[in-house]
Amino acid sequence: MTEQDLAGRRALITGAGSGIGLACAHEFAARGAHVIVADFNAEAAADAAAAVAGESWVVDLSDTAAQERLDLDVDILVNNAGVQTVAPIHEFDPERFRFMHRLMVESPFLLIRAVLPRMYERSWGRIINISSAHGLRASAYKSAYVSAKHALEGLSKVTALEGGPHGVTSNCINPAYVRTPLVEKQIADQATLHGIPESEVVEKIMLTETAIKRLVEADEVASLAGWLASDRAGMVTGASYTMDGGWTAR
Repeated sequence: MTEQDLAGRRALITGAGSGIGLACAHEFAARGAHVIVADFNAEAAADAAAAVAGESWVVDLSDTAAQERLDLDVDILVNNAGVQTVAPIHEFDPERFRFMHRLMVESPFLLIRAVLPRMYERSWGRIINISSAHGLRASAYKSAYVSAKHALEGLSKVTALEGGPHGVTSNCINPAYVRTPLVEKQIADQATLHGIPESEVVEKIMLTETAIKRLVEADEVASLAGWLASDRAGMVTGASYTMDGGWTAR
């Protein structure tokens, strides 16, 4: 049985209707936390919240103006929501680029801004940012995603420096390709860009840089997030934890 080391804690997880966010919702709930499932998809949010006996928050996190006035009372924030677009820079739609940065940089900033005052009052808090190996490395055709994840890394480190004296930690998790709907949706685009069959994308594109030749599982990422949220990780802050099968060891 999972230790109830997060009992009494409130955890807000964005993009928790599926993929890594959903796995985190189950992990945190199993450890005793009350989970708030934030997702754009109302049905997915409701289903996920019901599965973990939590609550749902249907929200468009790309609407950053609406988040400027938020005041959130949680102990743990997991910034996970994200999207991907694969296209060469000279063909990349500028509005799509801006949308991705609103969702994956501006929104995490505003959510962190909204949760810190209450965390500071309690002298305890955990900010966990789901970054990527692409927060540390680059790949062609992913200008918006790579630049957004690099920005998230910097935001996380600044949060760590400011939050440390108040008992608040901030860290990134940097997985390689995770078996999620986000990754599955990339396969057709990658096949077109690289001129290969879709059946070869995982092996020839997604796993080419890793020493361990498989996709990361969402519950593996969630397990690390659960530890980072625990008291055992109280001295871990400003870090970027790779879970990439050796990709960034190169």
